[in-house]
Amino acid sequence: MKSVPDWISQPDTPYLLIDEAKLKSNISYLKQRVESLGSNLRPHLKTLRTLEAAEYLLDNKNAPGTVSTLAEAEAYAKAGYTDLLYAVGIAPAKLRRVAALRQQGINLHVLLDNMTQAEAVIDFAAEFGQDFSVFIEIDSDDHRGGIKPQAPQLITIAKALGSHFTGLMTHAGGSYACNTEQGLKNFAKQECDAVRMARDKLKTAGIRCAITSVGSTPTAHFGEDFSDISEVRAGVYTTFDLVMKNIGVCDFSDIAMSVVTTVIGHNKEKNWLLTDSGWMALSRDRGTAGQRQDFGYGQVCRADGSVLNDLCVNSTSQEHGVIELNDAYPLEDFPVGDQLRILPNHACATAAMHPVYHLLMSDGSHNTWQRITGW
Repeated sequence: MKSVPDWISQPDTPYLLIDEAKLKSNISYLKQRVESLGSNLRPHLKTLRTLEAAEYLLDNKNAPGTVSTLAEAEAYAKAGYTDLLYAVGIAPAKLRRVAALRQQGINLHVLLDNMTQAEAVIDFAAEFGQDFSVFIEIDSDDHRGGIKPQAPQLITIAKALGSHFTGLMTHAGGSYACNTEQGLKNFAKQECDAVRMARDKLKTAGIRCAITSVGSTPTAHFGEDFSDISEVRAGVYTTFDLVMKNIGVCDFSDIAMSVVTTVIGHNKEKNWLLTDSGWMALSRDRGTAGQRQDFGYGQVCRADGSVLNDLCVNSTSQEHGVIELNDAYPLEDFPVGDQLRILPNHACATAAMHPVYHLLMSDGSHNTWQRITGW
């Protein structure tokens, strides 16, 4: 059994634990990989949403980052970060908050994929004398939003935006359905090819595209050529999770996030363990249910992080977790008061359930981070 620092058992459970050594290794690997393939990383800050994590992810306050809410953008801007892509389609009512940040000298980019959004930007800019930086979202895989690279409205929207138009962005969310190396490589190429096609169409129409932005954690790890792509985005790679393991992007040993929980009871008739981490601690995300291995509500580990194979949290209620034991794990091996760690299905969703994170620092010491909340 690995040694466990004494402090691990001291915070009230359930709590979120981040392993700093794994976090740093994951961040360093992807940065070096993307740069070696000719591009730059624009990390997505949404998974951990803390000022402290940004210090690990961004080399300096002017380095490019990605956010999923304006609350994040406002918090990072207040801390001095100046280059942020708000990678969710802009709601017209939010342009006032965007403008306030840009007036503070923050280069906050917004995203859109239809003329209604574009007209809202144009009208607001004209009324208030405001400049914007706009990315048009390209649909590279029929996954969610965006404009097909060959669609005529791409040129129409870019021309209408005029000086507000900055670049193209795509996200290959469909890559989450892959589980083979070649499939992931194909998705990464498809993602890049979509923005290349859109960029070439704009160039033919006499429209300059300053930035091309691609990315998802799977495609960032399996893309083979980013040399003509401005930037690559990824988010959950910082800690990874069980969805990423099933896809083939990481292994158990790379997952830097877990929820520490306590055994609070036994159901001997059913051979169940009861824990104090329900869906309020683990989240309701069942992202592995349709993958090659279903981990229920999370993979069970010992307090030292060692994986208990074939043992997961099978069901949850608000504050209870149920672990159904099998013949390999006698009930008496898990006394009441015993602590376990649960690896998450979806790190972003699990992190969102915790206002404070506990850090197992590389030297074994303890630290805490505060999560940025709200939208």
